[in-house]
Amino acid sequence: MKTAYNLRSIAAQAISQVLDKGLSLSTVLPGLQKNVSEKDRGLLQELCFGTLRVLPQLEWCLQQLMAKPLTGKQRTLHYLLMVGLYQLIHTRIPAHAVLAETVNGAVALKRPQLKGLINGVLRQFQRQQEELLQRMLNNDSRHLHPSWLFNRLKKAYPDDWENIVDANNQRPPMWLRVNRLHHTRDEYLHLLNESQIEAVPHPEYGDAIRLITPCQVSLLPGFTEGWITVQDASAQGSVDLLDPQNGELILDLCCAPGGKTTHILEAAPKAHVLAVDVDEQRLKRVHENLQRLKLNAEVKQGDGREPQVWAGDRIFDRILLDAPCSATGVIRRHPDIKWLRRDSDIAELASLQKEILHAVWPRLKSKGVMVYATCSILPDENCQQIASFLESHQDATLVETGTMEKPGRQNLPHAEDGDGFYYAKLIKS
Repeated sequence: MKTAYNLRSIAAQAISQVLDKGLSLSTVLPGLQKNVSEKDRGLLQELCFGTLRVLPQLEWCLQQLMAKPLTGKQRTLHYLLMVGLYQLIHTRIPAHAVLAETVNGAVALKRPQLKGLINGVLRQFQRQQEELLQRMLNNDSRHLHPSWLFNRLKKAYPDDWENIVDANNQRPPMWLRVNRLHHTRDEYLHLLNESQIEAVPHPEYGDAIRLITPCQVSLLPGFTEGWITVQDASAQGSVDLLDPQNGELILDLCCAPGGKTTHILEAAPKAHVLAVDVDEQRLKRVHENLQRLKLNAEVKQGDGREPQVWAGDRIFDRILLDAPCSATGVIRRHPDIKWLRRDSDIAELASLQKEILHAVWPRLKSKGVMVYATCSILPDENCQQIASFLESHQDATLVETGTMEKPGRQNLPHAEDGDGFYYAKLIKS
C-alpha cells in the first residue's frame, strides 16, 4: 500500500535541520516520526542516524560525482542524495527501490525538475561504487570524524585513537539496568533466557546487562512494570561509585533525562533525592522516568552555578555532578555530535564545568562524597579539570578513581562494552 509521504525526503529534511540549523537529531526526529507509520519509524531513524554517522564518506563520493554541490534552496536535495547513497552502500534495501523512492523524494520536496539529476547521480554511483569506495580508503574522510576532533583524539590517545574512532563509527550496543527493587541481575537474566533473548552481564557494573541483539523494549519482560531501564553500562558506573545510602540527602545535578536519578533511588529507595537541571523541557523526561518506575524525587529547574536559588541552605551527604560536556564519549549513540560540536566549544564547556564544580562543592557535608562524571573522552573536561580542582581545594581527596598524577577513571567506547565516560570520586575532609 502506497503511503502519503516519502520517507527519504523526511530524512533529508531532518539532516538539514541538524547540519544547517544546528539542532540535535534527538530534538528533530520525534516530531517527524509522528507523521509516519509505526513500521516506518525505525527505517526513518536508521536513514538519519546512518547518514550522519558516515557523512564524510557520502560527501566525498558526491564531490567525485558532481561538478558542484547543490546549495541554497536546493540544499535539502543534496542531503536527499546522501540518503540515497547511504542506502546503496550500507543497507540491504534493493537498489531499484532505493532509486525509485529517492527520486520521488525530489517531488515530495517540491523540486520535480531535479528528479533526473538525482536519478543520474545515483546510477553513476552504482557504476563506480567499487572504485570510489576503494579510493576513499586513502583519504582522511575514511575516519568519518571532523578534523578538529580527529586531531584531539590522536593527541590525547596516541596508542588508542584508532580503536576510539572505530568504536565511534559502530552502532551502539543495547545495555539494560536491572531494577534491584524487583529482581537480582541473575533473576532477570533467567527471565530473558526464558523469553529467548540472549544477554550477558557486565563484568564490573552490578546491574548492567548487554543484549547480544538489540530489540524493542516491548519484548523485554516487565519493561512497563519498571523491572528494567535502557541505560548504557558506563552511565550506570557513576551510581555504583556514588554508593547512595537510605536516609541521606543526595543531589543529582544536571540530572536530565533522569537515568541516574532513578538508579540512585533503586539503590537507596529511602534517600531524599533533589534532582536539578537547567533545561525545563528535558525535566519532563525526568518526571516520566520517575513515574514509570514508581519512584519519588524532588525535581527542580535551576542553574548549577547558583545553588542558593534551588537548594536554599541545604547541605548534601552526596552529590552526583553529571557535568555538561562535549558528549564525545557517546558519538556512536548520537552521531550528530560530530557535526554539531566545534573545537571552540571545548574551552567554553570546561569553563562552565569549573564554575559548577566550585559553586556546589561548599554544598557537600564534611566526609561527604561527590562523583564528578561526564560522557566525554577529552582530557580538558576530565582529568585536567579534576587535577585543577584538587590543586585549588585542599579539603578534597580523590578516592577509588585514579591517582593525583592522573586523576579520575576514563572509560573509552568499546564495541562490547559501555560508552566513553569519565568519573572522579572525591571526599570532603
